[in-house]
Amino acid sequence: MTTADGVIGSGPAPRPTGKVKAFLRLVMIEHSVFALPFAYIAALTAMFRLDRTMHWAELLLVTVCMVGLRTFAMAANRIIDREIDARNPRTAGRELVTGAVSVRSAWTGAGIALAVFLGSAALLNPLCLALAPVAVVPMVVYPYGKRFTNFPHAILGLAQAMGPVGAWLAVTGEWSWDAVILGLAVGVWIGGFDLIFACQDVAADRADGVKSVPARFGVPAALWGARGAHVVTTTLLAWYALATDAGPFFWFGLLIVVAAFLYEHTIVKPHDLSRLNRAFFTVNGFIGMALFVCALADLVARGLSL
Repeated sequence: MTTADGVIGSGPAPRPTGKVKAFLRLVMIEHSVFALPFAYIAALTAMFRLDRTMHWAELLLVTVCMVGLRTFAMAANRIIDREIDARNPRTAGRELVTGAVSVRSAWTGAGIALAVFLGSAALLNPLCLALAPVAVVPMVVYPYGKRFTNFPHAILGLAQAMGPVGAWLAVTGEWSWDAVILGLAVGVWIGGFDLIFACQDVAADRADGVKSVPARFGVPAALWGARGAHVVTTTLLAWYALATDAGPFFWFGLLIVVAAFLYEHTIVKPHDLSRLNRAFFTVNGFIGMALFVCALADLVARGLSL
């Protein structure tokens, strides 16, 4: 028989694997790279403040929390938006539209991911479990945002801003305004590049009544908004560096981030979106990883024990 991946087999056994792979494609599991590095920066800084020792078990649980919540959010997003996706040529090939993943399977995967998130939050500390529902709400509200506001990107930014705050809480069990600064930087950053990403759907969004900054105000305005967001992101990251007494390695990482932002906004132009995917996926994935590596090097240089 033919599985969802087009592989010939002798019986029904391969089908669950095919379904799992299709679900992972649906939620774009590899894009966890965008938010995870900043959660790690927050968690490791908190560990440095606590006892200058890296706690691998806590870091693993933070990873499971982040991936679980993001997987739930992406699955819910795809389910809620499946009819909109079907009418947009760019998204008409998504798994829920083509039938590669059923709505029932998507909800099952979302439920498992949510349970994993809540379970790992409970293993971290009671405060993380108590606040877990707060993190879930904007993840569900975001896909509906494009139906009632021209600024759904701000809802996405709010949802993503919770990552570093939650990671700090996971380590210390206490609130930290330093983590809030980093969380705001992440939220504004992701909201900014979502403005860029939404530019490719202007025609489809306007035809379908989907709301966004590019659809309402035009592509040039959205790109200027993204530039402004990334200036704010840079300012917040500098503030975070000052608040946490970061050393030269972190500041070098911030220079790399600024260079990446400049490159990103050079290759995407109002009348030339041909390199938008490079800006969205490649550059932004690089930004998170580069800053994390520099932040880790900085913490180790300052005395963090691995």
